[in-house]
Amino acid sequence: MLILSFVKKYLLPRIIQYVIVIFIGTTVVFIIPRLMPVDPVQEMINTITQKGTYMDPSAVEKLRESLKELYGLKGSALSQYFNFWGRLFKGDFGPSLSQFPTSVTHLISVSLPWTVGLMLVTILISWIAGNILGGLAGYFNHTRWAKALENISMLIRPIPYYIFALILLLIFGYVIPIFPISGGTTVGLRFTWSWDFIVDVVKHAFLPALSMVILGAAGWFQTMRLVVSNIVREDHVLYAKAGGLSEIKIGFKYVIKNAMLPQITGLALSLGQIFSGALITEMVFSYPGIGGLLYNAIISGDYNLIMGITLFSIIGIATATLVIDLLYPLFDPRVRYR
Repeated sequence: MLILSFVKKYLLPRIIQYVIVIFIGTTVVFIIPRLMPVDPVQEMINTITQKGTYMDPSAVEKLRESLKELYGLKGSALSQYFNFWGRLFKGDFGPSLSQFPTSVTHLISVSLPWTVGLMLVTILISWIAGNILGGLAGYFNHTRWAKALENISMLIRPIPYYIFALILLLIFGYVIPIFPISGGTTVGLRFTWSWDFIVDVVKHAFLPALSMVILGAAGWFQTMRLVVSNIVREDHVLYAKAGGLSEIKIGFKYVIKNAMLPQITGLALSLGQIFSGALITEMVFSYPGIGGLLYNAIISGDYNLIMGITLFSIIGIATATLVIDLLYPLFDPRVRYR
């Protein structure tokens, strides 16, 4: 009976919402690129003619029709929409319009591991460090070290990311050239599961990761500290103090544990955004990944590539939200007893 009630009142509504979000998001992803002023077919024709190739008007028109058919842009918008869903269910996003005939799936599969590896590690490290330090600083807010951490976070957090990233790049890439300034690996280095390759990848990813960890941890620190500063005034915390419990036990079991609930939701949304890439990071450090791939796709009007990357992002965020909704009763007893 309890399982049936859980499925009916909790699980099923969230799965339906999950499907609706993906459907609406996919439809929007299909429509938005087609409203862009860039015509990929005309861009390709311009590229051909700029190379000195002469074509009479009839040849240009035939080429235009051929390109539309190859790119999946032939027919009405409605027929393109249904064809798009048909390819989508097969896992086929079509060819890249700017890097034809390379498939969108191949381009994403090459770039996605770089973004996932970088952002997954940085998000988890910044989330753990920021929440632990923010929780302790919020509870022991009258200590010197807590005030020092608060001042440091207030100094770092308002700095625009691109400025902070450029500062790290100048210091550790030029003034003190410890780390590489661009790329994911040394040029010409082949992928192998060797220690030299792993060290090379870590060295190239260190500066992008450091920039994201520091700013990310400062943001989580401030949020966690604010939540904790409100919880310490609640009755159950005052009652625990009156009962003679130790400060460490009160801080972790009664304060930080309750303050983690909104932070877990924030973590799920952050993990979902991995699939959209870190555009500014990848541009500043010339790091290979989904962000730079998406930027180039927008510049060249590559409909298929834009739709593929954005759809990955939508599915990632929706899936992360669904998973955290299903796991939330494990963290919050109030949800289980409703």
